[in-house]
Amino acid sequence: MTTLRIYNKQLSELLARLKERFLTHEPPSDKHDRAFFELVKAETGPMYELLQKWHQTAADFVQQRDVSVHPQQVQSTEENVHLIILHSYYIDIRSERYMDYHQSIGYVIHLLDEDLDRLNGNDREEEEHDERRTD
Repeated sequence: MTTLRIYNKQLSELLARLKERFLTHEPPSDKHDRAFFELVKAETGPMYELLQKWHQTAADFVQQRDVSVHPQQVQSTEENVHLIILHSYYIDIRSERYMDYHQSIGYVIHLLDEDLDRLNGNDREEEEHDERRTD
């Protein structure tokens, strides 16, 4: 499994957990509470690390290949994930807007997975064609 596919899967799982948090938690009573800020900082650190790895891998992938996802979509998706992470804790956005971000991120991940499938299929077809020529 390619690194990008692994990051896509991890990011999708993260988004599902964040969506659940957004839907089941109440907004903090005090958004300036230091303890809450420290909790958010500690819990979101690994999320931002994953996002950074995903962004770099996805950006490299779309720049080096003929794919349906454009570099600007990768950049926008990264920005949207940043927003989703924060809004999942502070719950300070309308549900419809949150779901729009969520759906947009999922769509780009899906397109990347389709591009990976298509390119892997092309690689297999080329290998099979080469094997037939040498026989």
